[in-house]
Amino acid sequence: MNSRLYLSAHSDTRVYLWHGEKTAHETSLNEAAEVLGAHDVQLILPMEMCSWLLTEPWPGRRRPSAQALAFAVEDQLADDLDELHIAVGPLDAQRRYPLLVINRQRFKNVLAQLQARGLNIASVYVDADLLPREQPSIAWWDGRWLAGGALDLRLALTPQALEALKDGPLGTAVEHTFDPASAPPGAINLLQGEYRRTSQRLPWRGVSVAALLIVAMAVGASHLRSSFLESEAASLYAQSEQRFKALYPEHTRIVDLSAQLNALQQQGAARQNGHMARLLQLTQHVIGASSVDVQRMEWRATIGWTLTITASSFAELEHLRERGLQSALPITLGNASQQGNRVQALLTLEDVL
Repeated sequence: MNSRLYLSAHSDTRVYLWHGEKTAHETSLNEAAEVLGAHDVQLILPMEMCSWLLTEPWPGRRRPSAQALAFAVEDQLADDLDELHIAVGPLDAQRRYPLLVINRQRFKNVLAQLQARGLNIASVYVDADLLPREQPSIAWWDGRWLAGGALDLRLALTPQALEALKDGPLGTAVEHTFDPASAPPGAINLLQGEYRRTSQRLPWRGVSVAALLIVAMAVGASHLRSSFLESEAASLYAQSEQRFKALYPEHTRIVDLSAQLNALQQQGAARQNGHMARLLQLTQHVIGASSVDVQRMEWRATIGWTLTITASSFAELEHLRERGLQSALPITLGNASQQGNRVQALLTLEDVL
């Protein structure tokens, strides 16, 4: 029996449950745990808990480690790498790796909460990463729009934000019904690395054979370790050189790879991706991590992006400004005023390109 559990973006205790049915029903987490029992469960998280990134085209045939890919996108992350769990998807046609990023402690807490209720989590996906891959896709789910599919982004958007982006990357998006019945090829399972699901223990009668194999492997490994590390280091450096040449073909002479790469990245940071990419970064990394609603969005050539937003309090506006600083996005907030039980303000994302 296929069992799926969706944690709502709007509540820590309300969930959607698929348990042998094609349609979901809303229930409490405790009631879902009673229904699911010991069944394997596919957990689905809201996009608001994660960030989705694409690496630059990656040279070489060997699949890089998650750590290597994390270092490659470190300048796009608001938090330290030690605080993040990064899951890697398959290489795309342009030789880019998609990454899902989630706060490590928050992910641990979610899994611990479910495990404490006796749930057996077999896989973990994110809602916006489950849309059909054949075309740019959007879907209305849990009170907001999901965007993904063939698009180079994964977002959860208010209706106002979706409307504003229809003149950009979402202009060709096709509306679908959200259906997590089967994860599409390329969907990223967050249970990787330290969270990878392990198989059950060997039965006791096989332990002696397994132990003999482990001893034999350990003896051989002690002789091979030194030469392996040397060859691995040489291979990694060669891959780094190859990637450097692919990214900066005009620089044919490599003297100090690390120093040259740092200098070029600093020079190119201000030119990154253009106006629309900066808006998407603002939406995903700054606004997407809050309960702020976007009422209106406008581009002004002499100023940059201006967004009319509402927040729950003046303190939330200050948190928004701080997240902008952490994400290297120069935002300013003005004209803040109380409007009923919400605070309205004008957010400006300065044009630095």
